Amino acid sequence: MADVHVGDIIECKNGHTGIVEKINENSVIVVLTRTENFDRLGIEEKTVVNHRNYKIIHSSQNDH
Repeated sequence: MADVHVGDIIECKNGHTGIVEKINENSVIVVLTRTENFDRLGIEEKTVVNHRNYKIIHSSQNDH
């Protein structure tokens, strides 16, 4: 499992950017409203992303 935390900003392999809301054993639940052009894309607000399919672009742990 990646060293991910609730509140981290991640970039999915498909280019969408979001905030980690919940961490599961094999995946994270991500709020995608940070994705560029979110409103025009017509995508769901939240999605599940496997740990292999994203990279952390900002750790919430750096904010403390």
